[in-house]
Amino acid sequence: MAEPGQEKPMDLGIFSRRSKGPQVTTTELVAGAASALWLLAVTLFFVFASGRGEGGGPRADVVNFVTTFVAIFLPVALIWVAAAAARSARVMREEAARLEAAVNAMRHSYLQQQQSGAAPLGPSFEKKLEEIAAAQRKTEEKLAMFTSIRPAAEEAEAERKAALPAGESAAEAQPSLALDTPDEPLAPPLSVADFIRALNFPDDPEDKEGFRALRRALQDRSAAQLVQAAQDVLTLLSQDGIYMDDLRPDRARPEIWRRFAKGERGKTVAMLGGIRDRSALALAAGRMRQDPVFRDSVHHFLRRFDRTFSEFEKTATDEEINALADTRTARAFMLLGRVTGTFD
Repeated sequence: MAEPGQEKPMDLGIFSRRSKGPQVTTTELVAGAASALWLLAVTLFFVFASGRGEGGGPRADVVNFVTTFVAIFLPVALIWVAAAAARSARVMREEAARLEAAVNAMRHSYLQQQQSGAAPLGPSFEKKLEEIAAAQRKTEEKLAMFTSIRPAAEEAEAERKAALPAGESAAEAQPSLALDTPDEPLAPPLSVADFIRALNFPDDPEDKEGFRALRRALQDRSAAQLVQAAQDVLTLLSQDGIYMDDLRPDRARPEIWRRFAKGERGKTVAMLGGIRDRSALALAAGRMRQDPVFRDSVHHFLRRFDRTFSEFEKTATDEEINALADTRTARAFMLLGRVTGTFD
């Protein structure tokens, strides 16, 4: 058991290694035995060979001494150099084995923590969450599309039904003048189909039906104000490379749109902010803080959409609300509404 003040060694690979005293291994024993045998052999040689050689001068004695010294101790030195090399190789193999064990232990520990949820979320886990979220969004879209199929007779009726009731909102927008003018409207009311098609704007210069619907919408005062406000913000967003066709919002059910039209805010209508494109959200939020013209245009557009949609919802069916939610104008409303906190 560790004493107070001492750190308990970790039980992982090289981190659990404790210092040990010097140990005599087989390599040192073999080297010592070989050295002893060599010295014994040299001693016996000089003992039995002494007195048999002829004498010489002092120079010959020096040469004989050096030769004898080298002959005796050089093999011993070579033996211990080999022993030291063998010991170093063994130590390196042991260190490599301990390091491999430590890496394997850390990998095993990381996998256990990841499986238990204690480790940070990895790419595979995040991918799984994205798949679950995508499946949930598809379920919401299918629920919202259950009422999308309608017979041809209902479509024909939608072509004739007015998108915006010519009642209180029209009177507030432009008070009547005391002139002898007929009560009949100067132009037929804007149909639901044309209103929705106008809010989506023409797809290309060849979209004749889109331009026809846009001209009709501009003849209706309330619709024209929303169309012009939407055109302004779509143009400003395109300057930052934000295009509504690139966004894939989560589809909200018609009853959530109706709750918003009746004034509800908070979690009950939070799904209307279904734009999850981080780049578009970040760019729009940054421009809201820096560009006052963009900020004013956005607030004007959000007010116009809120007011106009509240009128549209009074007579619109669930299918018509779903169709309007798929327009470029509605996607801009989802994006900018989430940026400004409209759904909070």
